[in-house]
Amino acid sequence: MTDYLPQNCLALELLAWRQRQLLGGGCAANFDWLLDLAGGVSWQLLQECRLYPDQNIHLQLEPTKLQHLWQQHLAEQVPLQYLVGICPWRDFLLEVNSDVLIPRQETELLIDLALGCIEEHSNTSGRWADLGTGSGALAVALAQALSVWSGHATDCSLLALRTAALNLKRLVPNRCWSLHLGNWWDAVQPWWGQFDLVVCNPPYIPETLIAGLDPIIKDYEPRFALSGGPDGLQSIRILVKQAILALAPRGWLLLEHHHDQSKEVSELMHASGLVEVQTATDLQGIQRFAIGRRPLSTLNRKKVESHG
Repeated sequence: MTDYLPQNCLALELLAWRQRQLLGGGCAANFDWLLDLAGGVSWQLLQECRLYPDQNIHLQLEPTKLQHLWQQHLAEQVPLQYLVGICPWRDFLLEVNSDVLIPRQETELLIDLALGCIEEHSNTSGRWADLGTGSGALAVALAQALSVWSGHATDCSLLALRTAALNLKRLVPNRCWSLHLGNWWDAVQPWWGQFDLVVCNPPYIPETLIAGLDPIIKDYEPRFALSGGPDGLQSIRILVKQAILALAPRGWLLLEHHHDQSKEVSELMHASGLVEVQTATDLQGIQRFAIGRRPLSTLNRKKVESHG
């Protein structure tokens, strides 16, 4: 039985209905997120409802449908982002579905770090890549910020690329970007040696930890976007090893990684010949990002390898 609320209602009626939905469980912040993204009641408007209980409120989605989505989220632990088909990220709304990983807030920092690396050259021409783009979140952010650069977004999943294409076409229709199907650097091999900036949020969770993840993650988000192999570094090793060939001289590589992989990823970057290797923390102060740069010349490295 549904808990009836008219689509056009008073603020006090909405607040009472909201409270009744939360009696069945769930997090109030998640329900308010649903009200905002699906119902059109922003957090600010919700606060105004408490101050002005007699004001009229119009819900963009019928309350019965909102209630059904909430009950599905509670009963089946389906991520609300997949149920609504939208995920807020940085300053835009991404279309998402079960073919792509839900973009996380901490990954927003990867863009800030990347733009900081090329700040002096952001208004000149260059070439960026987002390897394993998923929903296209990183690619959209780079295309928005680097309007005169050429961009490449890749993924091994055709379904993921279709989602990325929807977001790129809608959010940055007048930018120079292209999509490529394939694994990591292989997908953009024709442009090896030309990339000034490359970002990647690869699968990095050790396989043995997947079973212990929250069901809302392990049961719905694509496993290939989560699992990084036995130690979580399977994809990162490939990305770092080939970076010295694919990056342009003085080009940057920025990676997100698991909370306990900072030391290993930094060592991989040093061993591959990357220089200016740095680490950076997420919003909780956890080492989450690794940064490395191709040196101006790799001749000495090649000589050493040829005589090794």
